[in-house]
Amino acid sequence: MTAQQNSQLASFTGDANPYGGGDPYADYRTADLPFTHLANLADRRLGAGVVAANDEFFAQRENLLVPEPAEFDPEHFGHKGKVMDGWETRRRRGASAEHPWPTEDDHDWALVRLGAPGVIRGIVVDTAHFRGNYPQAVSVEGANVEGSPSAEELLAADVKWTTLVPRTAVGGHAANGFAVSAEQRFTHLRLKQHPDGGIARLRVYGEVLPDPAWLTALGTFDVVALENGGQAEDASNLFYSPATNTIQPGRSRKMDDGWETRRRRDQGNDWIRYRLVDRSQIRAIEIDTAYLKGNSAGWASVSVRDGDSGEWREILPRTRLQPDTNHRFVLREAAVGTHARVDIFPDGGISRLRLFGSLTEDGAAHLAARHQELGG
Repeated sequence: MTAQQNSQLASFTGDANPYGGGDPYADYRTADLPFTHLANLADRRLGAGVVAANDEFFAQRENLLVPEPAEFDPEHFGHKGKVMDGWETRRRRGASAEHPWPTEDDHDWALVRLGAPGVIRGIVVDTAHFRGNYPQAVSVEGANVEGSPSAEELLAADVKWTTLVPRTAVGGHAANGFAVSAEQRFTHLRLKQHPDGGIARLRVYGEVLPDPAWLTALGTFDVVALENGGQAEDASNLFYSPATNTIQPGRSRKMDDGWETRRRRDQGNDWIRYRLVDRSQIRAIEIDTAYLKGNSAGWASVSVRDGDSGEWREILPRTRLQPDTNHRFVLREAAVGTHARVDIFPDGGISRLRLFGSLTEDGAAHLAARHQELGG
């Protein structure tokens, strides 16, 4: 992390004030973290999960990966105490009355399976609403273990764990951000809190790196899907929702589970630019406007580009869209490219974009080489 980023983070680390009533997020500390535009590899919608935790006495470990911000109800108490929207462990104690304090090595841990394996660029350990009960410090390690390992298998002596975030002091009621520089592919994380406490959310930002053998076995697949390694690189407007929503798995479940822009008052149009998993042949397109009824895009077109400096070529001309409808188009001939762009006219939104096809021979070779290089 650069000195400038460190100075940003220093402004919101440290103790949080007790809750004073009103908006529970009013004094929440955060910063403009440079990696949060990337995909959250620990998103439940991608299949992420918390495999195990050594303790979850006050609040269950699964809360760590809930997509929505943590909620706080000051009057919600249960049989074990205050009910918190996060993962919270009991207070650690020492070995005896003479030594009642936890040792320097005491910590609680949770094992997280990433929804999509990939290269991690940044991690946010969010302690929202944990003001007097957050950990003194946290650390994060990563491992690359194929298949569906159990907690026991992940904790075996032969599993290699790489430090991504060294033991670092954190602040309460804050988004504690850490840049990660390890150029490796990871499938699992081990989150530690020293010595105990509560964490509301864990976000793991990076680039999906899929298994080339799996994509080859599939044959035809969605070459822009987030889970297959696609990325939403840029967009004209992100006022209501992120562009990455359009390449999430499954159908949209509600209006804000898609991409919607503010209302235009000019003669322009809105767009999203994507990077495909690698060089691909596109044969069919889906544009879904599910749950977008009075605010869906009026028309849409799709273009592809072959290479970073290639020219854009329209493969689906400007086509009328219906609200709350999944539109399907079969191309007359395969379109080859590394990037795609959807243009909507004049504004509004779409919920999902699907580009069905397969990797070209050179695209498959490049992806396989990168997978091997990064430890896949």
